[in-house]
Amino acid sequence: MDLSLLFADVRGSTSMAERMMPAEFASLMNRFFKSGSDILIGCDALIDKFVGDELIGLFLPAIVADHPAAAVEAGRRLLSATGHGEPGGPWLPIGIGVHSGTAYVGSVGDGLVADFTAMGDAVNVAARLASQAGPGELLVTEAAWTRGGPRHLPNSERTLELRGRASPIEVRALRIDGISPGS
Repeated sequence: MDLSLLFADVRGSTSMAERMMPAEFASLMNRFFKSGSDILIGCDALIDKFVGDELIGLFLPAIVADHPAAAVEAGRRLLSATGHGEPGGPWLPIGIGVHSGTAYVGSVGDGLVADFTAMGDAVNVAARLASQAGPGELLVTEAAWTRGGPRHLPNSERTLELRGRASPIEVRALRIDGISPGS
């Protein structure tokens, strides 16, 4: 199925968890998951799952026709909601990856445990982008950008080597915090 994917990953969560009491860290992560879920659902995404310190959203064409644009907008809103662009800085530093492509979307697992998810190269690309995005950065592949990127927003072009992929990938980097893309 053709879709867009958004992966939002907390930067520095290992050191945060080390410095905080477990309940305090869980509270911070729950605030992130609640905020992120509200934003993604408001942009017509399905929440795929929470994985550790990461939020994964699926933007399906049956739900939102312009799924690449919806994914990019959700990424921008999530950066804003976590305080990127605020004078005091973010309450939680995150990096986001958005990609559009083809993936399997459906049930996986056989037996007592099953899950609804997306699998395939497009999913892996979006995950790898999120892992390379700096705090306050939204990385969008050209595949998503050309189909739904907001042309009026300042962005920089980059070529990234993604772990496990044979060829580099072209991306656009966006920020909302006044820091020049690519800084």
